[in-house]
Amino acid sequence: MFSVTYIVTLILTVLSACSLIWLARKHPGSWIRWVERSLSLLLVAVSVTWIVTTTTATSWSWAYSLPLPLCDIATLVAAAGLWWKRPIWIELTYFWGLAGTLQAILTPDVNVGFPSLEFIEYVVAHVGIVVAALFLVVGEKIAPRPKSAGKVYLITLVYTAVVGVVDAITGGDYMFLRHPPSATTMLSVLGPWPWYIVSAAGVAIVLLAVLDAPFWRARKGWQGI
Repeated sequence: MFSVTYIVTLILTVLSACSLIWLARKHPGSWIRWVERSLSLLLVAVSVTWIVTTTTATSWSWAYSLPLPLCDIATLVAAAGLWWKRPIWIELTYFWGLAGTLQAILTPDVNVGFPSLEFIEYVVAHVGIVVAALFLVVGEKIAPRPKSAGKVYLITLVYTAVVGVVDAITGGDYMFLRHPPSATTMLSVLGPWPWYIVSAAGVAIVLLAVLDAPFWRARKGWQGI
């Protein structure tokens, strides 16, 4: 997976994200909306492409082909955040993107390389989420609201529980709730199943707190409902 193509993709991602953030902060303008809409449509397109290719595949099954992994949902959430810029969508994009999707980029769980469609879908979706998160929050300075990290954590727990029910019914392993991934990922260092689920929940609390920390000082004196 860590081919020259993938490494170059990561480098280009970092450069693109840094460039967009710098431009958004130093030269705001109507071009920002164009970037938001373009990236949103790209994320929707890759989601639709993934659904179509898996639905038409001969190996399609309820246990493995539903778009239930968190990054699949995060792709659509990021697209919604870019297009409508509702606070909750942006917050989910930010916390999910940097706490979860970024880990999937650094420890990818895909067994094929470029130029396969699966590789392209994986890279575009995951990279797009991270770029969207950084562009909206760092570039456009749309800070997460107070207590948003806790809300995102609760939403994630509820969604995980729903996926767990689907896994039990279909015999699948969405979000690796029943078996560890075959590839080496962050879960590999969090213990055996099912303890890595508990460990991951604890790590998530720490990551969300770290991602929320840069905004604590600016919120001093904030009065809300």
